[in-house]
Amino acid sequence: MSRTVTVGLDGSPESRAAAEWAAREAALRGLPLRLVHVWEPVPEPMAQAPLLGAETQQHWSERIPREAAEGLRLRHPGVAVEMEQIHGRPVETLTEAAGRAELLVLGSRGLSGLGGFLVGSVGMAVIAHTDTPVVLVRAGEQAADEHEDDPAGIPSAATAYRPVVLGLDTGRPHEAVIAFAFEEAARRGTALRAVHGWSLPPYYAYGLPADLEFHAELGRAEAAALAEVLRPWREKYPDVEVVEESRAGSPARQVVDASRAASLVVVGRRIRRSPFGAHIGSVTHAVLHHAVAPVAVVPHD
Repeated sequence: MSRTVTVGLDGSPESRAAAEWAAREAALRGLPLRLVHVWEPVPEPMAQAPLLGAETQQHWSERIPREAAEGLRLRHPGVAVEMEQIHGRPVETLTEAAGRAELLVLGSRGLSGLGGFLVGSVGMAVIAHTDTPVVLVRAGEQAADEHEDDPAGIPSAATAYRPVVLGLDTGRPHEAVIAFAFEEAARRGTALRAVHGWSLPPYYAYGLPADLEFHAELGRAEAAALAEVLRPWREKYPDVEVVEESRAGSPARQVVDASRAASLVVVGRRIRRSPFGAHIGSVTHAVLHHAVAPVAVVPHD
């Protein structure tokens, strides 16, 4: 694996937003940025059409990554930008590119009029089949969106970063996911907001009388479990402020709500070796579609 931040580029608004985010991330990590433009050849009859001839297709397939690379070098002069053009199918090509990178960044369309993502089939398939962390970035994402507003309430990229949100399952905590979130918070000089949602007792669902003291005791136990999972990480990253949030309710909803004030959301995905289907997990799937901030999906065994 080479130490690069790699971004899939196709010229769409979402891929351009992803490229800008990836350039900022590459600067934080001190790594080069690799643009991967996948050129999927059109069927032969279409290639012979007057408006989609071989010369026209080649012109646009070369122009998109070249102009994107030139613009990124101007806007991010401290980042070395490499460009790679590959013929093939997007899912297979981007999955292979992810395997040669430290981080893969992909664009995702924003939902019209609503917060959240519209995650395409290519992005979902790549996430499900790579062992490399993948970040999804919405179309329209700006650098200022990751930062606190200035004293006048105006978005600014010159202010402090918003917290990094970590969706954490205390019953099955995974070091790779937690480490990724702490590293991202440390790079940004911001807090880590660890969010844990837990289920209410079954009698709440059936409308039976609730034992308030038992509910409170359960809440204290869940909060203590979260604190215990994070204790060694607090010691390992003493400069990272940690905010622990353990609440009853849907874990996905807790993370999505927290994403509204986050610079980055970090969730996990268990690696499954089955070649069939997209195995992402219900919580991560929901966060991918509804979180407002960029979402990092970190695979783990």
